[in-house]
Amino acid sequence: MKIRVGFGYDVHKLEEGRDFWLGGIKVPHTHGAVGHSDADVLIHVICDALLGAANMRDIGYHFADTDPAYKGIDSKILLQRVMMLLRDAGYEVSNIDSTICLQQPKVNPHIPEMKIVLAKVMEIPEEDISIKATTTEKLGFVGKQEGVAAYATVLIQK
Repeated sequence: MKIRVGFGYDVHKLEEGRDFWLGGIKVPHTHGAVGHSDADVLIHVICDALLGAANMRDIGYHFADTDPAYKGIDSKILLQRVMMLLRDAGYEVSNIDSTICLQQPKVNPHIPEMKIVLAKVMEIPEEDISIKATTTEKLGFVGKQEGVAAYATVLIQK
Protein backbone atom coordinates (compact mmCIF):
# COMPACT_ATOMS: atom_id res chain seq x y z
CA MET A 1 0.00 0.00 0.00
CA LYS A 2 1.27 3.46 -0.90
CA ILE A 3 0.33 6.42 1.32
CA ARG A 4 0.81 10.09 0.53
CA VAL A 5 0.31 13.31 2.50
CA GLY A 6 -0.95 16.60 1.08
CA PHE A 7 -1.25 20.12 2.46
CA GLY A 8 -3.50 23.01 1.42
CA TYR A 9 -3.68 26.69 2.34
CA ASP A 10 -6.02 29.38 1.01
CA VAL A 11 -7.30 32.83 1.88
CA HIS A 12 -10.22 34.89 0.63
CA LYS A 13 -11.16 38.49 1.20
CA LEU A 14 -14.46 39.10 3.01
CA GLU A 15 -16.95 41.59 1.58
CA GLU A 16 -20.22 42.89 2.97
CA GLY A 17 -23.44 41.69 1.37
CA ARG A 18 -22.07 38.47 -0.15
CA ASP A 19 -23.18 34.92 0.66
CA PHE A 20 -20.69 33.14 2.90
CA TRP A 21 -20.07 29.57 1.76
CA LEU A 22 -17.91 27.50 4.05
CA GLY A 23 -17.52 23.72 4.08
CA GLY A 24 -20.28 23.34 1.53
CA ILE A 25 -22.93 25.20 3.52
CA LYS A 26 -24.18 28.77 3.55
CA VAL A 27 -23.19 30.31 6.88
CA PRO A 28 -25.31 33.26 8.03
CA HIS A 29 -23.14 36.38 8.20
CA THR A 30 -23.07 39.98 7.04
CA HIS A 31 -19.94 39.32 4.95
CA GLY A 32 -19.02 36.61 2.48
CA ALA A 33 -15.83 35.51 0.77
CA VAL A 34 -14.83 36.96 -2.59
CA GLY A 35 -13.63 34.67 -5.36
CA HIS A 36 -14.15 33.48 -8.93
CA SER A 37 -16.20 30.51 -7.70
CA ASP A 38 -18.42 30.61 -4.61
CA ALA A 39 -15.15 31.21 -2.67
CA ASP A 40 -15.58 28.31 -0.23
CA VAL A 41 -12.14 28.49 1.37
CA LEU A 42 -12.48 25.18 3.24
CA ILE A 43 -13.35 23.18 0.14
CA HIS A 44 -10.55 24.92 -1.76
CA VAL A 45 -7.89 23.88 0.75
CA ILE A 46 -9.18 20.33 0.83
CA CYS A 47 -9.02 20.20 -2.98
CA ASP A 48 -5.47 21.59 -2.95
CA ALA A 49 -4.34 19.15 -0.27
CA LEU A 50 -5.84 16.18 -2.13
CA LEU A 51 -4.37 17.22 -5.46
CA GLY A 52 -0.99 17.87 -3.86
CA ALA A 53 -0.95 14.48 -2.17
CA ALA A 54 -1.57 12.81 -5.53
CA ASN A 55 1.04 15.03 -7.24
CA MET A 56 -1.64 16.52 -9.48
CA ARG A 57 -0.73 20.21 -9.05
CA ASP A 58 -3.39 22.49 -7.52
CA ILE A 59 -6.96 23.70 -7.79
CA GLY A 60 -6.01 26.67 -9.97
CA TYR A 61 -4.36 24.38 -12.49
CA HIS A 62 -7.49 22.27 -12.90
CA PHE A 63 -10.12 25.00 -12.45
CA ALA A 64 -8.54 28.30 -13.52
CA ASP A 65 -10.01 31.51 -12.16
CA THR A 66 -9.70 32.93 -15.69
CA ASP A 67 -12.07 30.30 -17.10
CA PRO A 68 -15.65 31.60 -17.33
CA ALA A 69 -16.93 28.03 -16.93
CA TYR A 70 -16.03 28.25 -13.23
CA LYS A 71 -17.46 31.72 -12.56
CA GLY A 72 -19.70 31.41 -9.50
CA ILE A 73 -19.46 27.60 -9.51
CA ASP A 74 -20.44 25.67 -6.40
CA SER A 75 -17.15 24.47 -4.89
CA LYS A 76 -18.79 21.15 -4.03
CA ILE A 77 -18.74 20.43 -7.78
CA LEU A 78 -15.00 21.14 -7.85
CA LEU A 79 -14.49 18.78 -4.90
CA GLN A 80 -16.47 16.04 -6.68
CA ARG A 81 -14.24 16.47 -9.74
CA VAL A 82 -11.09 16.31 -7.61
CA MET A 83 -12.36 13.09 -6.05
CA MET A 84 -12.92 11.67 -9.55
CA LEU A 85 -9.33 12.56 -10.49
CA LEU A 86 -8.01 10.88 -7.34
CA ARG A 87 -10.07 7.74 -7.78
CA ASP A 88 -9.15 7.53 -11.48
CA ALA A 89 -5.51 7.49 -10.32
CA GLY A 90 -6.29 4.71 -7.82
CA TYR A 91 -6.31 6.78 -4.62
CA GLU A 92 -8.76 6.84 -1.72
CA VAL A 93 -8.91 9.36 1.12
CA SER A 94 -7.77 8.04 4.46
CA ASN A 95 -8.44 11.21 6.46
CA ILE A 96 -8.61 15.00 6.35
CA ASP A 97 -7.58 17.40 9.09
CA SER A 98 -8.52 21.03 8.51
CA THR A 99 -8.54 24.36 10.33
CA ILE A 100 -10.58 27.46 9.50
CA CYS A 101 -9.18 30.80 10.71
CA LEU A 102 -11.98 33.31 11.13
CA GLN A 103 -12.74 35.98 13.71
CA GLN A 104 -16.51 36.14 13.05
CA PRO A 105 -18.92 34.40 12.73
CA LYS A 106 -18.28 31.53 15.10
CA VAL A 107 -17.75 28.37 13.06
CA ASN A 108 -18.06 25.64 15.69
CA PRO A 109 -21.89 25.45 15.60
CA HIS A 110 -21.73 24.74 11.84
CA ILE A 111 -19.04 22.04 11.86
CA PRO A 112 -21.38 19.03 12.21
CA GLU A 113 -23.37 20.10 9.13
CA MET A 114 -20.17 20.81 7.17
CA LYS A 115 -18.91 17.32 7.92
CA ILE A 116 -22.18 15.76 6.74
CA VAL A 117 -22.10 17.72 3.47
CA LEU A 118 -18.41 17.08 2.77
CA ALA A 119 -18.68 13.37 3.57
CA LYS A 120 -21.58 13.04 1.14
CA VAL A 121 -19.78 14.95 -1.64
CA MET A 122 -16.56 12.97 -1.17
CA GLU A 123 -18.30 9.66 -0.48
CA ILE A 124 -16.22 9.05 2.65
CA PRO A 125 -17.24 8.56 6.31
CA GLU A 126 -17.78 11.68 8.41
CA GLU A 127 -15.37 10.25 10.97
CA ASP A 128 -12.56 10.69 8.41
CA ILE A 129 -13.08 14.47 8.27
CA SER A 130 -11.79 16.74 11.02
CA ILE A 131 -12.74 20.43 10.94
CA LYS A 132 -11.44 22.80 13.57
CA ALA A 133 -11.88 26.54 13.94
CA THR A 134 -9.75 29.25 15.47
CA THR A 135 -9.48 33.01 15.58
CA THR A 136 -6.28 34.99 15.32
CA GLU A 137 -6.96 36.89 18.54
CA LYS A 138 -7.84 39.99 16.46
CA LEU A 139 -4.41 40.01 14.78
CA GLY A 140 -3.79 40.35 11.04
CA PHE A 141 -6.33 40.37 8.20
CA VAL A 142 -8.34 37.55 9.81
CA GLY A 143 -8.46 39.32 13.17
CA LYS A 144 -9.53 42.57 11.50
CA GLN A 145 -12.31 40.59 9.77
CA GLU A 146 -10.96 41.46 6.33
CA GLY A 147 -10.59 37.84 5.27
CA VAL A 148 -10.79 34.15 6.02
CA ALA A 149 -8.00 31.57 5.86
CA ALA A 150 -7.96 27.80 6.01
CA TYR A 151 -5.47 24.95 6.16
CA ALA A 152 -5.86 21.25 5.41
CA THR A 153 -3.70 18.17 5.64
CA VAL A 154 -4.83 14.95 4.02
CA LEU A 155 -3.68 11.36 3.92
CA ILE A 156 -4.48 9.35 0.81
CA GLN A 157 -3.68 5.75 -0.04
CA LYS A 158 -3.35 3.70 -3.19
